[in-house]
Amino acid sequence: MDVTPRRQARGERRVGQLLDAAAEVFAESGYEAATTNAIAARAGASPGTLYQFFPNKEAMAEALADRYLVRLGEIFAPDIGRLPVPALVDQLIDPLMAFSVASPGFIALFVSPAAPGNLAPSAQQVYKAILTQVDELLESAGPEVPAGRRLRCAQVTVQVIKAMMPLVLAASGAERTALIGELKQVMAGYLGPLREAAG
Repeated sequence: MDVTPRRQARGERRVGQLLDAAAEVFAESGYEAATTNAIAARAGASPGTLYQFFPNKEAMAEALADRYLVRLGEIFAPDIGRLPVPALVDQLIDPLMAFSVASPGFIALFVSPAAPGNLAPSAQQVYKAILTQVDELLESAGPEVPAGRRLRCAQVTVQVIKAMMPLVLAASGAERTALIGELKQVMAGYLGPLREAAG
């Protein structure tokens, strides 16, 4: 009987558990203060088990970046560009904020001003994935808008959302909802003229 598929499935589960633990420890302690021992303990594994899969915490952060890239590729509903601006903004902001809430390590590694410099290539990949999706969304919303202006609008949109993410995630309950509402008002005011320019 071939046990290889079962071993592979166990290995994939263990990798997933270690990455979940790494995301939590990075979010709570920050990347610099996080240790592989703390991550292993959070995952209920020995340090030796962790090192079977990852040589160091940087490799874990890079693996988290790959995981986030896959999820970011699925974040926006298709064909939302022609929605009225308030609905368009809802479909832009809500999935990104839900993703950030569900991905605790994302802010610590790729959004926070204290994000580690040695992860710059991974952070750039994550940023490009979000930027590409927002640019495509804006192209759908305003196909007549020149590509250069549309890309600038996408960059500003991503930077505004990125700047707000830590503030939103630090809040909870009604205050978080209110902050997201304020962000949506800002985005509607900014993107509305783009739609008008598209005619």
